[in-house]
Amino acid sequence: MLSAKSVFQEILANDESFALFCSIAASGESQGGWENARIAALVPDSERELAPKITRHGADEDKHGRIFNALMKRRGLAPVPVPPETDYTMLLEKNGIGLAHEQLGRDERITVQDIVTYLSHSRVTEQRASEQMELLRKHFADDPDIGRAVKQISHDEDNHLAYCHEELLRFAYAGHGREIQRTLRACALAEIRIYRDVSLAVMAHMGRILGWSRAKSAVLAAGIHAMYAYERLGGWRRMVSLKMPERRDALGGPASAAPEFA
Repeated sequence: MLSAKSVFQEILANDESFALFCSIAASGESQGGWENARIAALVPDSERELAPKITRHGADEDKHGRIFNALMKRRGLAPVPVPPETDYTMLLEKNGIGLAHEQLGRDERITVQDIVTYLSHSRVTEQRASEQMELLRKHFADDPDIGRAVKQISHDEDNHLAYCHEELLRFAYAGHGREIQRTLRACALAEIRIYRDVSLAVMAHMGRILGWSRAKSAVLAAGIHAMYAYERLGGWRRMVSLKMPERRDALGGPASAAPEFA
């Protein structure tokens, strides 16, 4: 039976597909770590109290990148080049979602509006990350090879999502509500399209590595297109709602250490 679990089991069981999966994930996390570190360094004086939380967010992302690299090292594998069409983070940036890397590379303070843009982008992408890790946790939390990593990253992504909700609500109460909703909607509609394209590209690469039949590849592609249709027709709205999270001040402390994979 073809299921999300069976597909992931195939990918994780093969060294070449596992290395590609981890390399894609590690690259995205490392890019996210750099972005958050730069944003933390450039926040306006009026939002300096937010800087430690942004720093913590970036530290978590860096940690996740190290975890994925450690998982490869544990199996005697080295990172592989990430195909550009599978680079979710860079494709978001190239499509104008979030703050441009060119802007973050300059030593100029960003504005409160930039912070709102950053948080709105993060609220959308952390929704995706939280859902992806929840799926992996559901099926692989007890896996002896990746279980600890999955649980750690899933916990962190839930914290990141809670932080985005709480901080965006703070800015909404301060008068930025309409701007937040406009930005969230634009980010969500762009993200679902990019996520579809990246998913199709990743599955195409995995299919070649694992020797999937045309029929199997077609079924998986149809599933990705069906998910996009659902999101385009209204599923994207889950990415733009805001509510006060149960986890308050989720990024109020230092980042936790990465688990060891000796």
